[in-house]
Amino acid sequence: MRAVLVLYFRYFLQWDDNTATSIYHTFVALCYLTPILGAVVADSWLGKFKTIIYLSIVYTLGQVIMAISTIHDLTDTDRDGTPNNLTVHIALSMIGLILIALGTGGIKPCVAAFGGDQFEDHQEKQRSTFFSIFYLSINAGSLLSTLITPILRGQECGIHSQQKCYPLAFGVPAALMVVALIVFIAGSSMYQKVSPQGNILLEVCKCIGFALNNRFKHRSKQYPKRQHWMDWASEKYDKRLVAQIKMVLKVLFLYLPLPMFWTLFDQQGSRWTFQATTMDGHFGSIQIQPDQMQIVNPILIVILVPIVDRLVYPLIKKCKLNFTPLRKMTFGMLLAALAFVVAAVLQIQIDKTLPKFPSAGTSQLKIINLGDATVDVNIVGDNFSADSFKLKDTNEKPVQGNNAIRFVNALENITVLIKAGTKEPGHVLPFTSSDYVLLPEGVSEFVFSYNDTLVRTCTVSKSFGFGSSYTVVIQNLNVRIAKLTYIEDIQPNTIHMAWQIPQYFLMTCGEVVFSVTGLEFSYSQAPSNMKSVLQAGWLLTVAVGNIIVLIVAGVGQLPDQWAEYILFAALLVAVSIIFSIMAYFYTYVDPAEIEAQFDEEEKKKDVHEMSRKIVNLTKEKASVLCVKTY
Repeated sequence: MRAVLVLYFRYFLQWDDNTATSIYHTFVALCYLTPILGAVVADSWLGKFKTIIYLSIVYTLGQVIMAISTIHDLTDTDRDGTPNNLTVHIALSMIGLILIALGTGGIKPCVAAFGGDQFEDHQEKQRSTFFSIFYLSINAGSLLSTLITPILRGQECGIHSQQKCYPLAFGVPAALMVVALIVFIAGSSMYQKVSPQGNILLEVCKCIGFALNNRFKHRSKQYPKRQHWMDWASEKYDKRLVAQIKMVLKVLFLYLPLPMFWTLFDQQGSRWTFQATTMDGHFGSIQIQPDQMQIVNPILIVILVPIVDRLVYPLIKKCKLNFTPLRKMTFGMLLAALAFVVAAVLQIQIDKTLPKFPSAGTSQLKIINLGDATVDVNIVGDNFSADSFKLKDTNEKPVQGNNAIRFVNALENITVLIKAGTKEPGHVLPFTSSDYVLLPEGVSEFVFSYNDTLVRTCTVSKSFGFGSSYTVVIQNLNVRIAKLTYIEDIQPNTIHMAWQIPQYFLMTCGEVVFSVTGLEFSYSQAPSNMKSVLQAGWLLTVAVGNIIVLIVAGVGQLPDQWAEYILFAALLVAVSIIFSIMAYFYTYVDPAEIEAQFDEEEKKKDVHEMSRKIVNLTKEKASVLCVKTY
């Protein structure tokens, strides 16, 4: 659904690039803030299995509402498919997105942790393989959806008019979510279901609060020095809980620099997609849509995860290199930064092909000579108004790969029927001059009808690229031939979308060694009763990363897009250095081993308590016996 979301904002709801980017990343941030709620519900109330089921229903409902919100015929629409009343569409869209965020956020921390629960403590290798397969499965689905959803969006649908079919693009994922939920429920009898162990998150917060308060109260008094500030909670809380919180806090502290990776990663669905709209999407006979370029990421994930897991990591191990999980994550962050440097270089090349429109205080004047002789033009006077000219010029490059075409003619009584491969009969333009008409990429047919003493009709075919703008001057017509002059107002997109592949490759390599490793690391370092909580903490870093994008997009307002890419890359490099220093001082733990030690101590304590009770009971019986004997 995210594959087409930013284009839905931009071209259906008519928001500009920055607004569409901001709302997109707000939605993504919300999707990764709500996992805290899902973790609490799963660990303290419903358990992971029921939480996944109930919140998947909310998820599906949100998808259905989202699909309904995109139906063109809910309100009147213009000929180009733009709704005349956007209020209804925006309101339903926001309701649908909020429900989706609640649903997906609720199940995110549960699904990975629920999968990890299916393995015993001694099955560490199998669990590691599971997380790789789990991540592979997610991206296999992403591959299919990123390929198919833009195709569904590109279809034409509507009752009163034909527009891009966003209802189909959002409706199919809703239907498939229902199927997925049924399949998941069908496997219920095969799952290992860990019962909820109480509101552990609330207990953790209370314990941390008590430790801080206790330490603050006794800061100036002579009390025994504690090894860790959480030890101040041991006066009230169980030592096991204190030790578990220490493990969680160590990992959460490491999470502090991680949002910067997601700041860069999630711009594949926003800034990189907008970048693709200014590029040429021809791959041989296949035309790739801008939102379909995101398919490169899941394709590379499906290829790279097995290679890295089965070939690269074992090879590194044989070379006796200590490539720890935290070192893998640092390397992944540096690869993501390099991907944005490549994106910046590409953006510089794209900017060279974009039109230069008049800046504030300046104007652009085009003079078209419809005669056969050369004409000298002298401009007299200082003030000119664009309103005094008949032709209305364009002030932006055509988007979505469309081409803006307008006609000017030296004749009279001309009608032009434009056929651009659509199901519509075409645009009929009776004119001496016309405004711009948007035509799709590919071959378009112009049928010219000229009625003077006889009706003359002729057809001309013209192939257009992506994002061009032409003024077509009609100089003469006869029965079969039209004498036309094509004036290129804005050149078509000339840089191929394939040039985005290097940046996608680097970003995906970074994702493989960062995200897959992070999922496994979060699970392996979490106590048994806090795995969903720590998974939610991991997902929270994604939310913060998207919030950073909002800040930069809303406040930064850099004049050039390539400069913004370089800024993000530099920030991530700086954060990677900080993270590597933090990782150097991190000590890996085995939560199961630590908990086993507490279990052993509790057993010894229980045995000791039992022995004490037996001794006391024996003494009591002996006393009673003595009294009776006396």
